[in-house]
Amino acid sequence: MKICVTAPSGSLDAQIDPRFGRCSYFVIVDSETMEFEAIPNTASRSMSGAGIQAAQTVASRRVNVLITGNVGPNAFQALSAAGIKVVTGAFGNVREVIEKYKSGELKETSSPTVRGHFGMGMGRGRSRRGW
Repeated sequence: MKICVTAPSGSLDAQIDPRFGRCSYFVIVDSETMEFEAIPNTASRSMSGAGIQAAQTVASRRVNVLITGNVGPNAFQALSAAGIKVVTGAFGNVREVIEKYKSGELKETSSPTVRGHFGMGMGRGRSRRGW
C-alpha cells in the first residue's frame, strides 16, 4: 500500500507537517518495504487553490492513504473523489505515523478538519452570515 505523509523535509525521520496544501514535502512510503519517495509540494507557494493542487499531485502518484494533521474542505473532496483515504490528527515522525496506521492506531476521517478560508470558497466572497 502507498501511504503519503505530509512533512517539512523528505525523510522518514521528518516530523509530520500538520498542513496538507502548504506542506513542503509529500513523503510517499510503501508500507510493506518502507521504501519511500520524497516529492516537493510545488502547490505550497500557490496564491490560491493549494489544497486542490496538492490533492492532484498526491492522486497522480496513485496513493491509497494520506496521513496529515489537517485538511481543508476542497482538498478533502478532491482526495475523496480520487479514492484516497484521509487520516488527520496525526503527529510524530513519518516512520512513526506509518507504523501507527499499520497497527490500527490511526483511523480514516470522514470530513475536513479545517473550514474554508474566510471570504474564499464561500461563494461571491461573503461569509455565511452575509456580513
